[in-house]
Amino acid sequence: MDANTEGLLLLTNNGPLGLRMLHPDQHVEKTYLAEVNASLDWRAVVRFDQGIRFHDGTRCRPAQLQILETRIGYSLVKITISEGKFHQVKKMFLAVGAKVTSLKRLTFGPFKLDENLQLGQYRPLTPSELESLKQFLD
Repeated sequence: MDANTEGLLLLTNNGPLGLRMLHPDQHVEKTYLAEVNASLDWRAVVRFDQGIRFHDGTRCRPAQLQILETRIGYSLVKITISEGKFHQVKKMFLAVGAKVTSLKRLTFGPFKLDENLQLGQYRPLTPSELESLKQFLD
């Protein structure tokens, strides 16, 4: 996650776990809430569903795009990706003519953002979250 993104972040000192959760080849799903500076429609949903190709030729796996709100020059969307390439979400929107103006990670693998936490706050995993992580890794 880059400095211009907020939301769910998993901190660990377990190198293999971190690699397994972050490496694009592991296909760990991540869901984001994004605001973009363009009016997106069904065509963007189809392109994301087919897998976006970046300007450098790199192709992304298909992603789920849900348009929550749209008006002239603005869309609020939810996007789920199963990779984690460098600035992937921002590059995907650029490929359809939109710039991300706000990005918040809502889910990461088996974890959901704790909406009770304020920006900058953190907490340890609960026992049930640790169990979910064990099941996820099996």
